[in-house]
Amino acid sequence: MKWLSTIFILVCLTFHIGFAQDYERVDATIQLYPNTVQTPEELSKFITRDFTSEEEKVRAIYSWMIHNIAYYPEAYKMFNYNFKDYRERNQKEEKTRNRIISFTLQEGLAVCEGYAMTFERLLELQGISNYVVRGDTKTHFKDIGRAFDTNHMWNVAVIDAQPYLFDLTWGAGRFNGKFIKEPSYFYYKTNPELFFKTHYPEMLEDAFVSEIISREDFAQRPILIKKELRYSELETPKNGHLSSEAYFGEIPFKIVADAPKKISYSFGKEHKTILFSEENNAIVFAIPIELGAEHLLIFFDDQPVLGYKMD
Repeated sequence: MKWLSTIFILVCLTFHIGFAQDYERVDATIQLYPNTVQTPEELSKFITRDFTSEEEKVRAIYSWMIHNIAYYPEAYKMFNYNFKDYRERNQKEEKTRNRIISFTLQEGLAVCEGYAMTFERLLELQGISNYVVRGDTKTHFKDIGRAFDTNHMWNVAVIDAQPYLFDLTWGAGRFNGKFIKEPSYFYYKTNPELFFKTHYPEMLEDAFVSEIISREDFAQRPILIKKELRYSELETPKNGHLSSEAYFGEIPFKIVADAPKKISYSFGKEHKTILFSEENNAIVFAIPIELGAEHLLIFFDDQPVLGYKMD
């Protein structure tokens, strides 16, 4: 699982219009639950007792997990994923899945497999259609341009006949040498276009986006760090790999976004502030090239927004 900083927000982004939900009541109720349970059935009984609608149940399960499950990289080493043939694989996968879910709930620790499989099982017990998605994620400079890698798991759940995207691993917090708990609802029913910036599923239909791009095109895009920034709003440069030979001393940028108070950049050292202008609802600026630089980070009001590879 790769690092990605998370910012707590109070409203979720959806790709279907729906009625307002009583999330405050749901989130308050799950605070009364135990921090760990022995089985998924034990937790499911609380959910059945306290909630009736699919929306409330999904919200309660998501909330409980992001508040009580910590990311623990060592958990991946605890389970045997090797097998001799397909029969053994199927037997081992089911046995391993049950062990992962038990460990996640009893110890309050998991990697992405634990978050995704446990969420899947808890929704199954509530009769809510859902499935685990495997795919690639993009969060670091080294991810720009590399080959596709199935390195993460997340979920799709169907609520009131509509599919939604969830990533409980990223919703729980971030890992930077140690787990930093930062519960977030950004990854609860995330807008597919925003989700697709960092998550590319093995089966492209699980992205739920209208613009279909290849794995190679996904790999070549820059890192869009600001969660609310869409790739379609980045007019130039759209390629995440910038060559100094392709520009005459500076790199022009044009981004359709609300203007910040300050724009700065860094090639890995100190931040340097630059001037910018506004043209037709877009922010326009240019960054002078620094020879020998490997990475470029752009900041709006001292918050990272975009990341590029340099050569």
